[in-house]
Amino acid sequence: MQKHSILMIALLATAPFLSSGGCASNLGGNDYSRGEARQTMSIRFAVVESTRPVKLEGTKTPIGATAGAVTGGVVGHSLGRSGISSTIGAAVGAIAGGVGGSMVEEAVTRQNGVEITVKLENGEYLAIVQADGGENFQRGERVRLVGSGQATRVARDIPTQG
Repeated sequence: MQKHSILMIALLATAPFLSSGGCASNLGGNDYSRGEARQTMSIRFAVVESTRPVKLEGTKTPIGATAGAVTGGVVGHSLGRSGISSTIGAAVGAIAGGVGGSMVEEAVTRQNGVEITVKLENGEYLAIVQADGGENFQRGERVRLVGSGQATRVARDIPTQG
């Protein structure tokens, strides 16, 4: 009974890490970070030449490894009989849990993306990778490239009212 209680405490203790680790950042054409608000961004116009699906790797923060290590350590400790075997079990469980937790976090936060190759008005070609937000850009479609510094996103062109 005591081992079941220890396992339940470990799972409850790591729940906040697991729930926050599964949230992937939004990297689509319509997604902005808080830091991008109220910033001046340049706009260039282009025409879509091609698109292809890609995978965006998941996050690799200490959250998954920590949650896995805590859970693995508690489970490993509870599997040991007593004394040194419990200590060894906890150490082995923490290491295995840390590696496993990191892998789970990366897999859970992985996203589908799209590489969009565009031709600028000056004839230059660019490829921009972003999360697949369901925009379904089509070859020949006029788009806006919105960016500042290193980050650029592709968004639908908004026709001016005139």
